[in-house]
Amino acid sequence: MCICRESCIFAQFTKKEIGMKKILTCLLASLGLTSACGQQDYENMDVKGFSGLIEEQGVVVLDVRTAEEFNEGHLENAVNIDVRQNDFVEKAKAVLPTDKTIAVYCRSGRRSATAAGLLAAEGYRPVNLKGGIMAWKEAGMPVTTDQYETDVFQTKSGKTLKFHALVHASIRLQYDGKEIEIDPVTKLGGKTIDYASMPKADYLLVTHEHGDHFDKEAIALLSADKTQLITNRRCADMLGRGQVMANGDKLQIADDITVEAVPAYNTTEGHTQFHPKGRDNGFVLTIDGVRIYIAGDTEDVPEMADVKDIDIAFLPCNQPYTMTPEQLIRAAKMVKPKVLFPYHYGQTDVSAIPQLLKAEGIDVRIRHYE
Repeated sequence: MCICRESCIFAQFTKKEIGMKKILTCLLASLGLTSACGQQDYENMDVKGFSGLIEEQGVVVLDVRTAEEFNEGHLENAVNIDVRQNDFVEKAKAVLPTDKTIAVYCRSGRRSATAAGLLAAEGYRPVNLKGGIMAWKEAGMPVTTDQYETDVFQTKSGKTLKFHALVHASIRLQYDGKEIEIDPVTKLGGKTIDYASMPKADYLLVTHEHGDHFDKEAIALLSADKTQLITNRRCADMLGRGQVMANGDKLQIADDITVEAVPAYNTTEGHTQFHPKGRDNGFVLTIDGVRIYIAGDTEDVPEMADVKDIDIAFLPCNQPYTMTPEQLIRAAKMVKPKVLFPYHYGQTDVSAIPQLLKAEGIDVRIRHYE
């Protein structure tokens, strides 16, 4: 056989092999195991670069390991969505804003690379941590065992506001060494909150008397001599203590913290007995210039139009007790918060809300407030 003939046969074989590789690469891309047809559409970053990235404002940290791995230790402020679950993409689209950089990690970097590929295909800007949390730990970087999703914001003077999504309507807020607890409940459904392991509250706010908001055990566990309890008349009477606020009242509780009580009630016929007008509170907290609206149990009442200049809002979503998703959309358009957390949503599907409010410029964040 001549050399020329052998060269032609080899060239044909090579072309076929290259073609097969291209087909395989594209097939893997469709499964999220590599980027489309050989083009990597996400960035890999080492520990040093990644640590700097997640300090930037607006970057979302995503842990794609199992819940069990997450609870053993994770990066602070991370959202946990298991990439091995069949509904990973659907969950990610419900939780993650498309206009933010998504900093993704797993144990070693392999699962997070898969996740990054899937996210990139959906229009996200993912950055993958090379070597995963193993490399992170080896570099001496910190992890936390806090089991609750957290969101961090900066105040006017540069201090940190940190929100912990505990359950349903229970929110833990940390600010400048102070602990603020809102509607703490020790047990709800199958979930138990270990308040005994948390610091005592400086300020404890209770919106109304229902058992998913008002829990004497949780209040006792969080209370100390320093604790200032703020609530409505009904809860104060039931406890025998507390600073009473009615709709329209305003209270200065620290040099840089004020609380306003706002209306929270039902308007739908047949539902008004759940939360009658004038009995319960929503709260607006102003903390070092940041305005936070915690709506309590309410529908989209007209008084929401008077709730102005809100940076962060918590709006409830489960009929017959609070709002339908459609009512929540209307409420959000009235309040116009910069960041919105649907909460108190039980089994209500809130996954469409981020997309429905995208045109309003509202950053909707879905957390575990079932």
